[in-house]
Amino acid sequence: MNENLFTSFITPMMLGLPLVTLIILFPSLLFPTPNRLINNRLISLQQWALQLVSKQMMSIHNTKGQSWTLMLMSLILFIGSTNLLGLLPHSFTPTTQLSMNLGMAIPLWAGAVITGFRNKTKVSLAHFLPQGTPTPLIPMLVIIETISLFIQPMALAVRLTANITAGHLLIHLIGGATLALTNISTTTALITFVILILLTILEFAVAMIQAYVFTLLVSLYLHDNT
Repeated sequence: MNENLFTSFITPMMLGLPLVTLIILFPSLLFPTPNRLINNRLISLQQWALQLVSKQMMSIHNTKGQSWTLMLMSLILFIGSTNLLGLLPHSFTPTTQLSMNLGMAIPLWAGAVITGFRNKTKVSLAHFLPQGTPTPLIPMLVIIETISLFIQPMALAVRLTANITAGHLLIHLIGGATLALTNISTTTALITFVILILLTILEFAVAMIQAYVFTLLVSLYLHDNT
């Protein structure tokens, strides 16, 4: 057991070079391009899941919004696969790094906002001032709405980082407690081991849910601006 709980979140290095790029590219190997007339079960399940998610997520968009479908589906696949990859032993989860999540959230948010200002300038500006606002409150509400707009990408990144990091820390703590209790009380160790298994199953669900939530919020920001 490592003394530092955050050792697993340190970027892995080999020969002085960071391995983040290779780790980020690795999940793409898990989604092969189908080249057969009849697909196997794995590819069929993958295509069914993508069609289900894309239909549910993009049905609210107009033609301009639906042009983002490929990018949003690639985003949910990338986040989901990297989250699941981090649950493997001796692995690294890139989505626990706030800098990386901000690197995904800020360009997508900025693209949606710029699209809104280009295509629906009046409607986008109207969001800064709700209808029927009393005149003395106009400056304050404009400032509040502006701040809330710029907080959106930060909220996206922090939400993903906090949920993934918290789950990994809990697994680390309970796993260490299980090892420590093995020599003290076998019954208590078995109970904590069962809790660890249940928590691991929950983390698998959280990994997929957080990928869906991140992409869904980007989709909603896009919907408000198209």
